Amino acid sequence: MIRAPVKPELLRWARERAGLEVEALTRRFPRYREWENGAAQPTLRQVEDLAKATQAAVGYFFLTAPPDESLPIPDLRTVGSVPMGRPSPNLISTIYLCQQRQEWYREFANTEGEGPLSFVGSETPASDIERAATRIRNSLKLDLAARATLPTWTEALRHFIAAAEALGVLVMVNGVVGNNTHRKLDPDEFRGFALADEIAPLIFINAADTKAAQMFTLAHELAHLWLGQSALSDSTPISMPAHAVEGWCNRVAAELLVPLPALREQYRPEEELSAALMRLARRFKVSTLVLLRRMHDLGTLGEAALRAAYQAEHDRLLTLTTATGGSFFPTLQSRVGRRFGRALVISTLGGRTSFSESFRLLGIKTPGALHAFAASLADHAQISGNAQIYDGARLGEDFVCGGGVVCRGVRTSRG
Repeated sequence: MIRAPVKPELLRWARERAGLEVEALTRRFPRYREWENGAAQPTLRQVEDLAKATQAAVGYFFLTAPPDESLPIPDLRTVGSVPMGRPSPNLISTIYLCQQRQEWYREFANTEGEGPLSFVGSETPASDIERAATRIRNSLKLDLAARATLPTWTEALRHFIAAAEALGVLVMVNGVVGNNTHRKLDPDEFRGFALADEIAPLIFINAADTKAAQMFTLAHELAHLWLGQSALSDSTPISMPAHAVEGWCNRVAAELLVPLPALREQYRPEEELSAALMRLARRFKVSTLVLLRRMHDLGTLGEAALRAAYQAEHDRLLTLTTATGGSFFPTLQSRVGRRFGRALVISTLGGRTSFSESFRLLGIKTPGALHAFAASLADHAQISGNAQIYDGARLGEDFVCGGGVVCRGVRTSRG
């Protein structure tokens, strides 16, 4: 058998990059310890299997030295005040995939004649917190009175995401790498990131995090887009980041979700904390975790009391979380975002994007899957036979939307 001249330091790099112990790989590769010690070498087939096990490209194992895999966007995550360590392969893969989707959408938007979005980069870290939050809220049309009429704060989160997408933001919510359920994302590593762009701004939210945390992450990453700055974040409602930009985004996110003047009007000093949280959560349609932070900002909850109450409430919410698989295509909508998904389907069935490119960006493999995904997006249109429809504002007659595909129910905004 042909042995592969792999340097031990590259084996060690791949293992540590994947967060694996020697024992874990030894169970799968009995002679792994010898490979890493330099006493033996794997075969080419074993290197291929090892690459899969460590989620590293095969080519990495034949380099002269371990590569320097730096993140392609600013990393503002910290543990205390210390920057976090090496990013995981899952995180790196997720950022690269989102960048590829963003690049595709930017080209699509340019072809469609979409201009720059004025809100991207419209604020600075010196901007007044309350005024910045008000401008973001008004841009998203997040009326507090209308939000109060929504049945739950999880429904408010869906409404929040839809409002961001309507404004031009690509919002992707996923707890795994692409559609690979064996590569789960770790919310303790990151909660979200923003990829700032004047044409195709993108927000990714780690769906492995609690729903309660996801709303705050969306608000936090929107603040990054208003600054026009890409960033990787791990902020929570009670984070007090040392980094100036992260601190600004956290404060804007809290003010965006629960304006302090409105909370002051609703607050009842004599009310027991748990009762107040439930009542105010119904009123503002945000998670109780965000409300605890705002009570602290209001001066009614001290630092120690905030942290104790936050941990207790976080633990309570975790006990209420139930894992549901759901249907694949609605899940895929969330993973890639409806705005991106609709654009890609229109472009592919219209003959402008190849099926292979569409499959790669969506993580699917067949034309049938693409048509099923298209049908899942057509929730406001009639679908008949081979007719497909994806986006737009006008109900009406049949028409050809590209590539001879007959569309019915809604005409796209560009015909």
